[in-house]
Amino acid sequence: MTPAEAVKNARSGLLLPVYVIAGEEQFFRDEVVSELRAAALKGGVAALNEDRFTAGEVNVDAVIAAARTVPMMSPRRFVLVRGAERWESDGTSPALPGRGQHLTDEPTTPRSSAREETAASAFDRLAEYAAAPVASTCLALVASKFDRRRRLATLARKENFLVACEPLDSRSLAAWIADRCRLEGNPVTREVADLLAALVGPQLSSVSDAIERLSIYVGAGAPIDEGAVSACVARVRTGDSWALVDAVGARDLGRAMRTLADVYDSRDRGLPLLGALAWSIRQLARFQAGVAAGEPPDAAARRAGVFIPHRVRELSAKARAVRPSQVEQWMLVLAEADLALKSSRRSADEILAEMLTRLCSAEGVESRAPPRRSV
Repeated sequence: MTPAEAVKNARSGLLLPVYVIAGEEQFFRDEVVSELRAAALKGGVAALNEDRFTAGEVNVDAVIAAARTVPMMSPRRFVLVRGAERWESDGTSPALPGRGQHLTDEPTTPRSSAREETAASAFDRLAEYAAAPVASTCLALVASKFDRRRRLATLARKENFLVACEPLDSRSLAAWIADRCRLEGNPVTREVADLLAALVGPQLSSVSDAIERLSIYVGAGAPIDEGAVSACVARVRTGDSWALVDAVGARDLGRAMRTLADVYDSRDRGLPLLGALAWSIRQLARFQAGVAAGEPPDAAARRAGVFIPHRVRELSAKARAVRPSQVEQWMLVLAEADLALKSSRRSADEILAEMLTRLCSAEGVESRAPPRRSV
C-alpha cells in the first residue's frame, strides 16, 4: 500500500485494524500516522482511547494489551508504536509471567527454563496479534527500517497493511509536487515542478514547506509559476540557469561569473543555483539522448520535460551548440561541486568560481578526484 492510498482510505473512514508503516521518508510516515489517528479517534474522546509507545522502552505485552482494550465512549481506539526497528537490536521482548507459551514455535521440554519459554520475538508476538486483531482498535507500528523477512512483514504484504514510505526519485518527486500543488488548488506545470524538485528536494518536509509558502504567495486558485518560485524559494530563474549554460557553452568565463554574481545568495551557499543549473543540463542531456535515439524534436523535448513550443525551439538550438560528451562532463563537474558545497569548509564563492572555471575550460572538464574535505 502506498502512503497516498493509506491517507485516502483513512479520510474515507476505511481503517484497517493494523498498519505497518515502514520506510526512510519521515514525511510520509508522519502524514500517514496523522491521518490514521484523526480517522480512528473521530467522534470519540481521544484522551481515553489513545496509547503511544516507543519500541525498546516498553514490553510488547503492553502494546498488545492496549490494542485489546475496549474503547471508551468511542467507536475505536488508536495505538501507536514508534521506532519499531529498535526491537531488532535484541530480537526478543520478554513476556509477562504466565503468558506467551502459546506463541512459541518450538515445543517446550521439561528442562526449558521459564525465560526460554517466554522469550518470543516481539515481531512474532505482533504477527500473532495481527493474524486475529481487535476490530475496534487501529494499531500503527512505525519503523524507519523493517526486516521484510519477518513473519509480520510477510503477513503485512499478504493482507495489504504494509505502508511503504520510501524516498522518491527525481522523476517521482516532480510528479508528487504536481499532485500536491493540484490538491492545494494551485496548478503547476511539469517544468516548474521539475525546477522546484531540483531547488528544494529531495526531503519531502522541505518540499512541502515550499509548496505551502508558494500557495500562500500566489493565492487561492492561482497557478504557481517560475516567478513565484523565484520570489519564495530561491532567487534563481530558469533564464538564469540557461544563461549560465550559454556562457559555459561559449567558454565565456567572464559572462558566467557575472551571471553567478547576479543570482548568488551566500545564505544558501549557492545550492539552489547549482540545483537549477543541474536541472537545465539534465534537460539538455535528455533531449540529446532522445534525438540520438531517433525521436523528433517535440518528442525528445517531452522526454526532457519541456512542453512549451518556444522552449522546445530554444532547447533544440542549445543542444546543437554543444556535444553530448561535453554535457556528460559538465554533469560530473556539477556533481563534484555539489559534494564540495555540502561537505567542505571551503567558501561557497571559491567552490562555485572553480566550478565555472572548469566548465568553461576546454581541457578542464574531465573528472578528477573529489574535492578535498575538511579534516
